Amino acid sequence: MRYPQSTLSAIILTYNEEKHIRRCLARALDFCREVFVVDSFSTDRTPEICRQFSRVHLVQHAWPGNQAQQFNWALGHLPLKTDWILRLDADEYLLPGEGERLLLLLNGQPKDVNGIILHRLRYFLGKHIRFGGTDRVPLLRVFRRGCARCEYRAMDEHLVLTGGQVLTGDIIFADNNLEPLENWLNKHLNYAHREASTMLHENRAGNHLHRSLRNKRRSKAGYARFPMFWRAAGYFLYRYIIRLGFLDGREGFLWHFLQGWWYRTVVDQFLREKSRQT
Repeated sequence: MRYPQSTLSAIILTYNEEKHIRRCLARALDFCREVFVVDSFSTDRTPEICRQFSRVHLVQHAWPGNQAQQFNWALGHLPLKTDWILRLDADEYLLPGEGERLLLLLNGQPKDVNGIILHRLRYFLGKHIRFGGTDRVPLLRVFRRGCARCEYRAMDEHLVLTGGQVLTGDIIFADNNLEPLENWLNKHLNYAHREASTMLHENRAGNHLHRSLRNKRRSKAGYARFPMFWRAAGYFLYRYIIRLGFLDGREGFLWHFLQGWWYRTVVDQFLREKSRQT
C-alpha cells in the first residue's frame, strides 16, 4: 500500500465479476486502506480472487432484490472504520494518479463537506466514448462514514447525503466493462423493465439530490413528455449528430444506437405493456 495513513475505504458489490474484480481491487488498494466486497454468492471465481488480497474483506450476502438494498445493508453491517467511503462497481476503477489526487482532496476538508462528486469516463467495447454527451458524468461516489444512503429506486439509484455539503472534484474514474456485447444486451433488457417501472411510478426530479442529478431527472421528465418511440429516435440523433457522437467511430455508433435508440425503444415498449396491465 502506497498510502498507509489513507482515510478511505471502498465498498464493491459483486456477482460473477471474475473478469473485472482483480483489476478493480488492485487499483483500489493503491490508495484505499481496505476494500469490502459484498458478494451475492457468485458461482464463478470472484470469491477466490478476492481472497488473494490481504486487505480485501469478502462478505457474502444474498441479493435482496436491487442495488440500493444491498448497498444500504453493507453500510449498516460492515465494520467500516475510515472517515471516508468510496463506492465502486466491479467494472470501475480510478485512473492512474487519480487515487492520490482524491486523498489529497479529502485531507483537510471542512466538517460540513460530507460528499465528493467524481466524474465517470465511459468505455464501450474497449474504446473511450468521448462524444455524444455521455462522458464525464458527475456522480456522488465518495462520502463521510455515516453520512449517506442509497436512495430506494428500481433503476438509476444514487447516493444521497443525510446532511452536509457536496464538493465537486475533478477526479475521474472509468466504467470499462469487459463482457461481450451479448452480455450488455441481456443486462439492458433487464434494465429496460426496471426503467419502465420507474417511469411509470417514480418520475420525479428528486429535490434531495445534488444539482447535476436534479437536472438529469428533470431532463428525463422532459423526455417522457415526448411521443413514445419517436423520442428514442430523436434522442439518438441528438447524441449522434448534434453532440458529435459520430466522431467516436464504429464503437461510438454502436454505443449511441444501442444505448440511445434501441434501449430507449425497448423501454417504451415495456412501458406500453406495463401501462396496459394497470
